[in-house]
Formats: sequence, structure tokens, C-alpha cells
Amino acid sequence: MSKYFIPILFLVIFIFALVKKVKPYDAFTLGAKSAIPFAVSLFPYLVSIFVITELFEVSGISDAVSSFISPFFNLLGIPSELTKLVLIKPFSGNGALAVLTEIYNTFGVDSYISRCASVIYGSSETVFYIAAVYFAGAKTKKLTLPILISLFASFCSCVFACFICLIL
Repeated sequence: MSKYFIPILFLVIFIFALVKKVKPYDAFTLGAKSAIPFAVSLFPYLVSIFVITELFEVSGISDAVSSFISPFFNLLGIPSELTKLVLIKPFSGNGALAVLTEIYNTFGVDSYISRCASVIYGSSETVFYIAAVYFAGAKTKKLTLPILISLFASFCSCVFACFICLIL
């Protein structure tokens, strides 16, 4: 049934547009045309996030911060082996996927560490990437509070993920 959802949705939208006397192709091309300036305005934000992420990893700051906050994470129930994943996930989905793959290779896919890593990967978000995309098109540029709230929520999801994996 789910494989028919998108075609049916497309057909319903097309019929609705015809009933409302809107030319669907013209409306689509107008929307695509307006997306180009948005994509261009988004580019500097994305480049800055990608550069910061790469510098964070290559400079060794990631390893230093991981070893520094690992004891605090242990107190909250996050194994020290997952510290790097928790740190990189808000910055980069691809970087987090690489760390996740490394965890799978090191500990096996059925271990407690790997299960926690999987749930952390799935339950947290690339906060800075999403903020860059969202705020590139927003009028307001007050980023601090939304980013702090998102980081806190993402961290809480990591703690909760490890707790759930522990009791299951």
C-alpha cells in the first residue's frame, strides 16, 4: 500500500490544482525558480558548517574534548566509547555515520555499545546543519537560544537512548 502513496498524492494534488484552475506545471516551475536564490543564500552557511566540522576532527580537538568529557558522560550513563559519536552528531551526519561504522567494526553490531550507538545516531540530529538550513531563509538571525535548546534536547536523547538500551 505504501508504494502507492506518492503517486496517489501526486494525482490528488494535480486534480486539486485543476479544480482550482491552477496550471500545475507553471506553479511547479515558479516554485523551482524561487528555490534557486534560496539555495544560493544557503551555500555560505553550509560551507561554514562543513569546514568547522572538518577542522574539529582534523585538528584533534574532537579527541581532546572526547577524553575530557568522557567521565561526565559515564556518570550520565553514556559509555565513554560513544563520546565521540555524541560530539560529532550535532555537526555532521556523515561524520557520525563514520564513527558509527567504526563502533560496529570494533564492538560488533549486537553489543550494548553498538545498540546504544545505533539509537543515539537515530534519535539525535545534526543541529548545526539544520540551523544553517533553517536560518538561511529566516528573517531573524538570533541563533543562540534555538541552537542551545536543540543541543540540550539532542543530548537528552543520547542519555535516554543509553538508558533504554540498558533496560532492554
